[in-house]
Amino acid sequence: MSRALDGRVAVVTGGGKGLGRAFALHLAESGAAVVVNNRNREVDENGLGPADHVVAEIVARGGRAVANHDDVADPAIGERLVADALEHFGRLDILVTSAAVSAPQMAHKTSAESFRQVMDINVTGTVLPAAAAMAHMRQAGSGRVVLIASTAGLHGETTVSAYAASKGAVIAFGRTAAVEGAGKNVLTNVVLPYATTQMTEAGMDARHADRMRSDLVAPLVTALASPDSTINGQVIVAAGSALRAADAVEWATVGYDADQPFEPAALEQLLTQSRAGDPHTFTHAQNAFQSLAADLAASAHP
Repeated sequence: MSRALDGRVAVVTGGGKGLGRAFALHLAESGAAVVVNNRNREVDENGLGPADHVVAEIVARGGRAVANHDDVADPAIGERLVADALEHFGRLDILVTSAAVSAPQMAHKTSAESFRQVMDINVTGTVLPAAAAMAHMRQAGSGRVVLIASTAGLHGETTVSAYAASKGAVIAFGRTAAVEGAGKNVLTNVVLPYATTQMTEAGMDARHADRMRSDLVAPLVTALASPDSTINGQVIVAAGSALRAADAVEWATVGYDADQPFEPAALEQLLTQSRAGDPHTFTHAQNAFQSLAADLAASAHP
């Protein structure tokens, strides 16, 4: 019996543990050959790291997979991952970027070293693999990219300012990539999962831990990776067996007199008035600008 991803090839960064492992296993179960990326920060007595163990799981179940041990913070990571996919499996159809670090630190205590590490892994380690994969996919005429971010990038989160900033950057990058790739059938979506993983288990409420298993998010990622999917530019919050569509929203346009004193109380009132209007979403920033410009023109010429 054919499977949804038979004949397809996927790369999963951070695929050795947690969410990345769940994604790699589910993609393989759905028929994809998988390049499992995870740097070897720790190895067992046989010198095998997390990616090697996931590959062994996939192969034991009759699938195809190879390990890649490159650090996603390495500037050459994108080209290496694409090269591995082509060398071992002859093509690349899917990229899932799951590698990330948290490095908790309050905003006023953020150090340059800590901030740089988070950005190198979470942002550069997402953008460069995506850029290299999309360049290949555009030439091939098809591809699916799923970027893993976090609701911290939407709403902010205390004690992880660098992490929140990095995940906000991933969301913005993903929306941009979706617009750029649409005409070439290279579709990009961003998933914001809640899951009990090595990164989150210390802060996860025990009441929710079992319901937040990584494997429950994996089918969503596989669906987005399907060649039959036409979903593009979506930001999706996922946890357990549930999801929420998410978006950036702008409310109603309200004017003010720039020649008059602008007191905080007046600003607060205007913000309340704006939020009382209809919410608007936009495909990209130029659409948002054109909408605001039209409102300004209308108010100037009733």
